[in-house]
Formats: sequence, structure tokens, C-alpha cells
Amino acid sequence: MHPRHIAPRLTDALADTPVVLLNGARQTGKSTLAQTLAEPGRRRYLTLDDPAVLAAARHDPAGFIQGLSGPVVLDEVQRAPEIFLPIKAAVDRDRTPGRFLLTGSANVLLLPQIADSLAGRMEILSLWPLSSAERADQPARNLAEWLVDGGPERVGTLPCPRPALIDILVRGGFPEAAQRATAARRRAWFDSYLQAVMQRDVQDLARVEQLQALPNLLHLLALRSGGLLNFAELARVNGLQQTTLKRYFALLETLFLVHRLLPWERNAGKRLVKTPKVYLPDSGLLAHLTGQDAASLDSALGLPGALIETWVLTELLKHLAFSDQGLTLWHYRTQAGQEVDFVLETRQGALTGIEVKAAVSLGANDFKGLRHLQETEPARFRRGYVLYAGQEVVAFGPDLWGVPLAMWWTPLTASSPQSSP
Repeated sequence: MHPRHIAPRLTDALADTPVVLLNGARQTGKSTLAQTLAEPGRRRYLTLDDPAVLAAARHDPAGFIQGLSGPVVLDEVQRAPEIFLPIKAAVDRDRTPGRFLLTGSANVLLLPQIADSLAGRMEILSLWPLSSAERADQPARNLAEWLVDGGPERVGTLPCPRPALIDILVRGGFPEAAQRATAARRRAWFDSYLQAVMQRDVQDLARVEQLQALPNLLHLLALRSGGLLNFAELARVNGLQQTTLKRYFALLETLFLVHRLLPWERNAGKRLVKTPKVYLPDSGLLAHLTGQDAASLDSALGLPGALIETWVLTELLKHLAFSDQGLTLWHYRTQAGQEVDFVLETRQGALTGIEVKAAVSLGANDFKGLRHLQETEPARFRRGYVLYAGQEVVAFGPDLWGVPLAMWWTPLTASSPQSSP
């Protein structure tokens, strides 16, 4: 089992909060992590994927919860939302920390009737697929905070071999898919995974009149990963009413199959694009849906920018999940076309911009969007980075740095920073 960097936060939450929900897509390792905390004789483990347990929870949710004594793990709770109000009642009678550890494969923040029922009583943590550092069994070091705090400025070289980058991109982070030895076996896993989610989880959450429209929509979104979210264009291409398409998109979002990245728009005096961007939450899933594998990527002249940008987005999300700094993630785009792929914002409003390039070399023009953000938000701008496929950490002016993509999987050691080109 790979170490999960969110585990200490989960332990801390159980120490002072009555209900803790571990949220994330299916097959990210939620059940495995929860069961490591279900010590024999101390915390009982029940899964609602068990037909008998599910039937009991649905038939008499109040009696089901009242029949539980001591700390308990309830796995896949989205399958029986009826139990949330009885859990609230049980917690109101006894607020012992760590009474309920729940896991869910649907985003309860998008299901207000569930989330609101436990407001003030429940802490929600997100478990994404394995990060590159977790796959490499590295100790927890929050690289989103490392970027914000200026860590790359003390590093000189991070080798970024093309075969290693390609392998990381196509494997993704779902534990079972990542460990499979061949592209054919990974394709088989992703096919089975998507089929199971569409046939079981979709039906648990909603009635879908045109079930085949969901995988078609997911494929269209894969082809647009990293682009602006345009419902009108998607509805036209998919042949659905826009209201229906938005409902189907929300369902995919609830199941963690797509991620909506909102725009940064704090400055009312600037003409900013207010449209979110859309991403798939795993580069391996994206490669699968777009027909890319290690062989096709290795034979191409360059690497797909959308695939690398999607992978960086997922790495940022995984590190934000165990950050203590309360960082938030946005994209930045003006109506004049100036853009920055990702913006990390601190609680105090300081900004760190991140651009992603698939190239092995950098030029001054690659920092155009970052310089625009630096010049127009001088009081907020902290530093900016271009993450690229080369190996040198280089300065491109005050607070602007080029950093190898290998920062996500390479053990980091301090060395003298490189001089400006």
C-alpha cells in the first residue's frame, strides 16, 4: 500500500470531530485507507456495497444507526442518503469525536440535502487518485505550499526524462490502473471502471433518460480537458437540450469524473473572462478516453499540452487536499487573451501563478501571461512559475522561474539557484 499524504489530516479530524467524511471517486483508495483505521475491536467497518447492509440502512435508517455502538466506518454512504439525518440525531445526543468515519464516491458538497444535514458536525476531506509523490513512496511534502513559499528558488537541477514523464502521464493515479504492467491491461481496467460507475453509481444518484449520452459527454469533455467550459457548444455537438446537458454534467461532476476550475475575478476593474475551465481528474483516464498510450506519445514529436496541463491540475488538487495553508486554486484569463493556467491564492489574497508547457526549453515569451498578472496585480503577486519538460530551474526575472515538471515526483534537495538567462 502506498502512503497517503492525507492520512495525518484524517487522523487529526477524527480526534476532534464527530463525523468525518472521506470523499473521492471510486477506486481512489478510500476504503483501504478507512480500513487501516478500523483497528480490530475498536472501530467497526461496514460497507453499503454489501446488499444486506444497504437493505438495512434503506429500510430503517434510524434503527440502523441506533444499532451501531462505538466508533464505526460506513463505506459508500452515498448509496443510502437516508442515514444522514439519523447520524445527525445520534451526534446531537453524543458528540464524541470520531464516532463516524464515512466514505463516499459522490461529492456531498454538490448534494446540499446531505451536506446541510451535518453542517457544523462533519469535516469533509478529499482523497484523489495517487499523486506522483505517493506512487514513488515519498514522504509527505506539500508541493503546492512549496511553490507558494518559494521552494524552487533553492533548487538547481531536476532531471525530467521523457520516458518517465510519459509513463506517469498514461498510468495516472488510480492505484489499480497505475500498477498494471501493460497498456492493454490498463485499457481493460478503465473500460470496466467506467462501465461500473455508469451502471451503478449513476443509477443510485439520478434517473437518466439517455444513459448512453453520459459516456458520450465524458468523451467530449476529455477532448476539451483544459479548455473553457462551453455548454452551448457541448449541447450542439452531443445533440442534447442544454438544460439536460447541464444536469448530466453536474452528475459527472458529482461522481468526480470531471472537475470545474473557476476563474479568478477579484479585481472588478479588469475585464476578466468569467467562464470556468473543465478538466478530467486523472491523466490516465484522459489518455484512455482520447486514445493515447506510451507508444503513441513516444513516437510523437512533442507531448500533448492538454494532457500535461490536466496532470498538473490533478497534482495541485492532490497537494491542496492536505495543505494547512487554506490555498485555493483558480485559472486567470482576460478578455484580451492574457491567461495563466493556474493561480494559487492564499487566505491573505497573495497570488502565485503557474503556467504549464510541454516543451523541453523555455523562452521569455512563455512568461507573457505571468508578467501580465505580475504587472496588473503588483500588490497581490508573489511569484510565478512555468513548469516545463526540461531539467534546469532557471530565473526569468524578479519572482519568475522555470521549473521542471519532475518537481512532482523527484526527491527535492537544495542547491544553488541558477542565474537568469
